[in-house]
Amino acid sequence: MTVLLLALAGGIGAAARFVVDGLIRQQLKTALPWGTILINISGSLVLGFLAGLLMRGQAPEPLFLIAGTGFLGGYTTFSTASLETIRLIQSGRTGLALINGMGSMAVCVLAAFAGVGISLLLP
Repeated sequence: MTVLLLALAGGIGAAARFVVDGLIRQQLKTALPWGTILINISGSLVLGFLAGLLMRGQAPEPLFLIAGTGFLGGYTTFSTASLETIRLIQSGRTGLALINGMGSMAVCVLAAFAGVGISLLLP
């Protein structure tokens, strides 16, 4: 049953990414792929939070697998971020490529760390 729920959550996460990315792209028309960046940051924050809950024994492992691996695995996207970085390089926007590639990775790691920290603040 966990595998079925994980697959369903992954599909829902991918659909959510599609919608959120579209909404962000409508608002921010820049060369920098803000949709992907914000999706990956928010997903990293939530995954860190869930991991923190799991580490403290406050979340069951199946929930972590379904929400973390399933939904957030479908919602976030390292491969799209990588391709967008390559496209920025190909278009001669090396500075934006560095911001996108290295900057978003660093901020995502900080967001995951923050998520774990937030989970530790709970009673």
